[in-house]
Amino acid sequence: MDFDTIAAVATPLGEGGIAIIRVSGSDAIAAVDKIFKGRQKLSTVDSHTINYGHLIDENGETLEEVMVSVMRAPRTFTREDVVEVNCHGGIVSVKRVLDLVLAQGVRMAEPGEFTKRAFLNGRIDLSQAEAVIDLIRAKTDRAMKVALNQVQGKLSKLIGKLRQQLLELMAHIEVTIDYPEHDVDEVTRTLLSEKSRWVQGEIEKLLSTAKQGKILREGLATVIVGRPNVGKSSLLNSLLQEVKAIVTDVPGTTRDIIEEYVNVRGVPLRLVDTAGIRETEDIVERIGVEKSREMLGKADLVLLVLNFGEELEDEDRNLLAVVKPMNAIVIVNKTDLPQKIDMEEVRRLAGDLPLVTISVKEEEGIEQLEEVIASLFFSGSVQSDDLTYVSNSRHIQLLQEAYRTIGEAIEAVENGLPVDMVAFDIRRTWELLGEVVGDAVSDDLIDQIFSQFCLGK
Repeated sequence: MDFDTIAAVATPLGEGGIAIIRVSGSDAIAAVDKIFKGRQKLSTVDSHTINYGHLIDENGETLEEVMVSVMRAPRTFTREDVVEVNCHGGIVSVKRVLDLVLAQGVRMAEPGEFTKRAFLNGRIDLSQAEAVIDLIRAKTDRAMKVALNQVQGKLSKLIGKLRQQLLELMAHIEVTIDYPEHDVDEVTRTLLSEKSRWVQGEIEKLLSTAKQGKILREGLATVIVGRPNVGKSSLLNSLLQEVKAIVTDVPGTTRDIIEEYVNVRGVPLRLVDTAGIRETEDIVERIGVEKSREMLGKADLVLLVLNFGEELEDEDRNLLAVVKPMNAIVIVNKTDLPQKIDMEEVRRLAGDLPLVTISVKEEEGIEQLEEVIASLFFSGSVQSDDLTYVSNSRHIQLLQEAYRTIGEAIEAVENGLPVDMVAFDIRRTWELLGEVVGDAVSDDLIDQIFSQFCLGK
């Protein structure tokens, strides 16, 4: 495929020690060579070397002091010639260098175009390309490990293994149809049933990780709710281990939604501190309370906070009733105060929901709370090393369809339908698995996927 030469800033914009402008394409080396002054021309240096020099503008004046990496195709990320200009990380410096590179007939890259070229040039498949986004956006070490496994092709290899089994089945069916005298129908059906069930079982294993995979990829939308002054903001600050929310003895301090990410035992929580839910005449606080109720309906996990030093009120009882059918944890805070709450009533109203007693002030019970959160979704741990997690919604949808289709093939075999009819479902399963890794996807879908990437990636 013939592509023009593209460039973009590959590092975050802003002030920093070093910034990198990445250039990729058949004219990448020649374009940068026009403006580079060093001991050697870039066209003559060895591949995968970094070269000291200066960039010279159209007037022959020195623009920047740089280190330039030269990497020749096909041993590059895009499988094209790639040049990376390392310059000082100031906003003005980066802009001037990028403008100078673009003036050499180089085009500004579109979002994700470098990774898109890596896919189109066959260096990575589509599932690996999509995992690049997950790697960049990972909020915890475990989420990063899962994404890295996928970038390195762990999912691709498993999908390839399943597709190979299906391909062998299709070949066997073709031989049976064309040369029936060389096969026994019972043997063919046994083989079809056994291999199809094995493929279905492997797809089922992948789908069983989907819930955890999506949590690692996107984070758990976790809402902290409760009456005013029960310690919601203090709990947020404790989990974050920094002061993000204002904490006072005055009820109703939090009036807007405060949202932060926190890592709890490898589980990324998108933690939302809400306004205390109560009836109020204050217009601003009332808007905050309405927002709290709205966030409650969108939550993956609810942390309902009660006050150990106060008796249960109707608002507490109403909230317990609301969260009872949800994924929720009931937290009784302020155990450092004299007990006034009726714990027996709390346990009765909470039903099967986990119940944790803590004192944010004394930093007691926080570890137990973190353990309950992790066990609620991951049975206490995330096995990122041994399992191939499926986290992408597109992959999950395709695997669910493949599971259904291979199930129809198994059912057709057991019902004694002709093998050529079974072959249709097996082929469709093979195609659906191919869509996961990008063997058969539309240009529109490819454009949509890569448009989510940042510039320079």
